[in-house]
Amino acid sequence: MESPRLIRTNFDRQTKRIQRDVLRMGALVEKSFWMARQALFDRDLDAPAKIAIQDKQIDILYRQIEQDCVSLIALQAPVAQDLRLLSAMMQLVRDLERIGDYAEDLGEIAIRLFPYPPPVYMGRVQMMCDRCRAMLAMSLAALSDLDAESGLEIKIKDDAVDLDYETLYELLAYQRDVPGIVEPIVLMILVIRHMERMADHATNIGKRVAYIVTGQR
Repeated sequence: MESPRLIRTNFDRQTKRIQRDVLRMGALVEKSFWMARQALFDRDLDAPAKIAIQDKQIDILYRQIEQDCVSLIALQAPVAQDLRLLSAMMQLVRDLERIGDYAEDLGEIAIRLFPYPPPVYMGRVQMMCDRCRAMLAMSLAALSDLDAESGLEIKIKDDAVDLDYETLYELLAYQRDVPGIVEPIVLMILVIRHMERMADHATNIGKRVAYIVTGQR
């Protein structure tokens, strides 16, 4: 029969492995976001196919991490602090998985936008995109360091993205006398909506990091 100390050592080893896997998943999601940016703003039409391939890896990691967390909770009867960590990790990887899905969606939109001239306000949309990417990077750094303060600061960045979304939506949706077809406008509204949701998920990750550290929601 295993001693309590050995059981604890094994538990700690498994939780650290889960944390490493979450960060590995985060790195893949971050790369997908970068490729989506290349597809949209550099018109890199090879990027969407690469995102789709990588998204399958992200989904595999997501399912594995979730299963590993469930197994640890079921088999090890963790104490409150451990349970908080594992439950937050399960929620956090859902946020990462959704960001990866939105990156794939952005790549698909880039393909549909390609036949048209660069849409109006593309520079401002790129600024919004870079804000969102910075938020994701900040959330992953907070997770890596288990830094509650940095995690909560992401909400401030989200306010700026929300303002970007509202401003761009007004500019895009209420254009008058639009020449030609309106599909590029509709697609750009989808782009900023996806980015706004990605920023929300990055904010969630920061909050979950703070919860892991402090126990406060």
